[in-house]
Amino acid sequence: MTVPVEPPAYVYDLDEVRRSHALLVAALPQPSRLYYSLKANPHPAIVRALAEKGCWAEVCSPGELAAATEAGVAPARILYTGPGKRDTEVADAVTAGVRWFSVDSPQGIAQVEKAAAGADVDCLLRINDDTPIAGQGLTMTGVASQFGADASWVAARPETFGGPIAGFHLYMASNLTEEDDLVNQFATAITTARRLADVLAIPMRVLDLGGGFGAPFARAGDLPRFPGLADRVAALLDDAFPGWRRGEPVVAFESGRYLVGTAGRLVTRVADTKQSHGKPVVVLESGINHLGGMSGLRRLAPIVPDIETGNGSGGERTPGTIVAGPLCTTLDTWAKSADVPAVRPGDVVCVPNVGAYGLTASLLAFLGHPAPDEVVVSGGRITDVSRLAVVRLPGTERT
Repeated sequence: MTVPVEPPAYVYDLDEVRRSHALLVAALPQPSRLYYSLKANPHPAIVRALAEKGCWAEVCSPGELAAATEAGVAPARILYTGPGKRDTEVADAVTAGVRWFSVDSPQGIAQVEKAAAGADVDCLLRINDDTPIAGQGLTMTGVASQFGADASWVAARPETFGGPIAGFHLYMASNLTEEDDLVNQFATAITTARRLADVLAIPMRVLDLGGGFGAPFARAGDLPRFPGLADRVAALLDDAFPGWRRGEPVVAFESGRYLVGTAGRLVTRVADTKQSHGKPVVVLESGINHLGGMSGLRRLAPIVPDIETGNGSGGERTPGTIVAGPLCTTLDTWAKSADVPAVRPGDVVCVPNVGAYGLTASLLAFLGHPAPDEVVVSGGRITDVSRLAVVRLPGTERT
């Protein structure tokens, strides 16, 4: 908390974004393309910083497309993904200059072909492999899913997948922190891509292997390192796609949380402390409206964040504490039995490593509390302060 801010506020450190980018690029086989997944954090300063480092953008909505282009990402360097695109958003993306789309079915291919209206547009066919990947934090493949076309379907009915397919998109796992797990998923993806490229007899221009690079979330800690990953994945690519080193195909990776997760922290204030049925309770000015919205809805496990004070981890602790937010609902609970510093009402506390899946992944509109400020820091100086707001606009007239 070296930069003074008025809580509640997210603080994003662009120097840490740049450090994370350098670490990930060094861990990847080269040459390769790196997409920044805006779903992790679409703040314009973060998107701009990564674009300046050479990242392309992966978006999956009109809002993310606007955020990317407004931050300076050229439309030709954007991959538009998502399993349920509306005709209008695909057409608008083509009009904006987007030329790469990830598609999940023959319907998705036909949708892009129709929207292209003569423009030179390419598709990456997203593949749902036939078996799950061990070690993944979230199941992304090998199960029934809206994401991708099953590999067995593509192999059995290749004639169904005609059109402007220029490669494959495989995102098989999420939040992997062990190098062996990453190598395992990339090996599976590369093998599947090689097999299906032969089945479809397509010119492989791009092979997007996804990502899944893990990072700490709402807990203290540094990014994991993958010292042998580049060489191990390069060897797999050499066997399956010998021309990849000269861009045949271009090999791409995606990341959100690894690039920005450790670059953000949430600074908030203690609103109340008390005892309830023998348990200590800490109520903060931030809850699932600022962080951990999906956890608050019980769709994911409670985040059990680290609560830090200006004194670091030292000082008296209060184990078994209920950590709750200010919302008028019992769902607004971060943790039911956390070990937290001894705090009093008015104390300022901090949750580390929430630069990814923080504010925009929360229940920001629920119950109408104001959003926290978002403070951008670069070189130890505050360079921008802004705040999101939910605004009601006139709807489309219906006849």
